[in-house]
Amino acid sequence: MLATATAVIIGTVLGMLAGYLGGLWDTIIARLMDLLLSVPSVLFAIAIVAVIPNKAFGLSGSGLRIAVLVFVIGIFAWPYIGRIVRGQVLSLREREFIEASRSLGAGTFTVMFRELLPNVAAPVLVYATLLIPTNILNEAALSYLGVGVRPPTASWGDSLAVASHGWYSIEPIFMLAPGLAIFATVLAFNLLGDGLRDAFDPRGGR
Repeated sequence: MLATATAVIIGTVLGMLAGYLGGLWDTIIARLMDLLLSVPSVLFAIAIVAVIPNKAFGLSGSGLRIAVLVFVIGIFAWPYIGRIVRGQVLSLREREFIEASRSLGAGTFTVMFRELLPNVAAPVLVYATLLIPTNILNEAALSYLGVGVRPPTASWGDSLAVASHGWYSIEPIFMLAPGLAIFATVLAFNLLGDGLRDAFDPRGGR
């Protein structure tokens, strides 16, 4: 959830800046999005965890690893939301209500956060619910590979890793339980995202 919140905040702010200001700002932010989307986040996370010290930024142990995971997953997830917000803002910035707000003397940030933000909130909310299961799978994958959180902090990925070291042949439930938990959680958030999308865009529903 923290990684998703990080991605939503960064993606929304930079997406609005790119779409509304245009020009050089749009070029820089768009190229930054392309750069981050081209980097394999799992390999980057493995490299980061391999070089971080035992203590950093006042954190240590599982707290430090959780902070690193939130940072890595959030940083590599925000371009997806940023692109959606940028596209929405590009179609909205020349609308009449934006021109009216400018003519009344509203500044750039006033227009962005009082006029544009409410109009992009719905697609951002929908995509955030669809991004949560992706981040859950990323965290589980990293923990399974041994670069995520460590016991005693619970992780479904770490539970799968432990179960795969022989326990599954003795008690299959040790592998089935975390696997089914991941499956059910990801499915629930995907269904929630589909429901919100249909609710906010009834004409586009099936």
